[in-house]
Amino acid sequence: GDTGRLADGSMRIPEHGDGVPDVLDEARWEVEFLMSMQVPAGEELAGMAHHKIHDEHWTGLPLLPADDPQARYLYPPSTAATLNLAAAAAQASRLFEPYDPDFAARALEAAETAWAAALAHPDVYAPDTSPDGGGPYGDSKVEDEFYWAAAELFLTTGEKTYEDFVLDSKLHDADVFTAGGFWWGEVAQLAKLDLALVPNALPGRDEVVAQVVAGADHYLAEQDASPWDLGNGANGVFDWGSNSVVLNRLVVIGTAFDLTGESQYRDGVISGLDYILGRNALGNSYVTGYGSHFSENQHSRWYAHQLDPSLPNPPAGTLSGGPNSVASTWDPVAQRWLTDCAPQRCYIDDIGSWSTNELTVNWNASLAQVANFAADQSGGVRTAPSCDVEYRINGQWPSGFNAQILVTNTGTVPLEDITLTWTLPTGQSIVNSWSVQLDQEGQVVTATDVAGGLALKPGRTFTFGFIGAKDGRPAIAPSWVGCTAG
Repeated sequence: GDTGRLADGSMRIPEHGDGVPDVLDEARWEVEFLMSMQVPAGEELAGMAHHKIHDEHWTGLPLLPADDPQARYLYPPSTAATLNLAAAAAQASRLFEPYDPDFAARALEAAETAWAAALAHPDVYAPDTSPDGGGPYGDSKVEDEFYWAAAELFLTTGEKTYEDFVLDSKLHDADVFTAGGFWWGEVAQLAKLDLALVPNALPGRDEVVAQVVAGADHYLAEQDASPWDLGNGANGVFDWGSNSVVLNRLVVIGTAFDLTGESQYRDGVISGLDYILGRNALGNSYVTGYGSHFSENQHSRWYAHQLDPSLPNPPAGTLSGGPNSVASTWDPVAQRWLTDCAPQRCYIDDIGSWSTNELTVNWNASLAQVANFAADQSGGVRTAPSCDVEYRINGQWPSGFNAQILVTNTGTVPLEDITLTWTLPTGQSIVNSWSVQLDQEGQVVTATDVAGGLALKPGRTFTFGFIGAKDGRPAIAPSWVGCTAG
């Protein structure tokens, strides 16, 4: 896809302008949290990762984190959590290496330390019970975590030790693309998706690619059989976090498109995303801020405007868990309002309905991946090969900046009807311009009347500029400027 969509300056985050893609800046918060959960050297179970952390009792709402009076407990390490750390940190090392080699090295050290600790303690299982204050997240089947961690370490280091572990795993030749898709308790799919997508020299890699495509075919066939183009709920059951199941399946289908380029996979992802965004039995978009009718009261301690008007609703882009027809898991709000609901209608946009309206980082992550896949399919501006564009920030002050754009014809024939298009980094906007017509819609800027509407002759450069407004962050150039010519 177009990596520029996630480049530095593409999102409204504090790290804007640090030279690291914004999507990685955001992911780093979670990676550093996972690394902080690792038991330090010299202590019992050194290198293992603590399974979870939460309040002594269920946290009330509304409540800002800084106002939480409860004691917070760090739970013992587990093999599953340790291997999750190994996999995530190995992947982080690979992705951060071009931008922050020091952090990449830290992440790889954490990953390899965790791997060694898991091998030394392969059966430290988290229990299926938990005191008040949090779910148990018990996991006593860790073959999939070992497989995923070995795969990510192999992709990052290329070392034969990890390659051998991948090839020897009973999961390597198994069909892991089951009805439930991937989730925190089943992560083997994550290994196969990356083994198929990331360039590597694994023997028999083509077989892994074939498994991924076959899994996508299975999911797509179920989706095609549904009048809603919905690859979930065909048996009449929508479980807790059903939207997560839908999106995780779409990740697999989208991967098949990336591997094959065959349009049925692309179309399947777009159609499946339509369900999330409102083509469903409730006519409701489960993503805050998107659609004419959307969820906005997800279960949250601090995005709690429904209970305290001084607090905000969840931010745009927040995904709701979605319909849950398993009545035995319902919360009191669902029990009161959803009796005898049709499966796809077992949902209520109420902050008290944690069983249908929860927000979580894991299923919002799949939404981000699927939404980015969809954005990539919009196509890009076809750039004229002989049109060279230089975008300069000539000066800036706390609330604004001056930009100059130079357009050069590097070819041998005149360029007619030149149009430039770029996406302003978040926090920036056009105030006024000269020598060109600039139109801004959202963050997308279109420049017309370039070269005064005349042809730009070979070897000639046309210059225009504008004054922009900005927030407190430094002004930076857009990641890409498209240039088309008639």
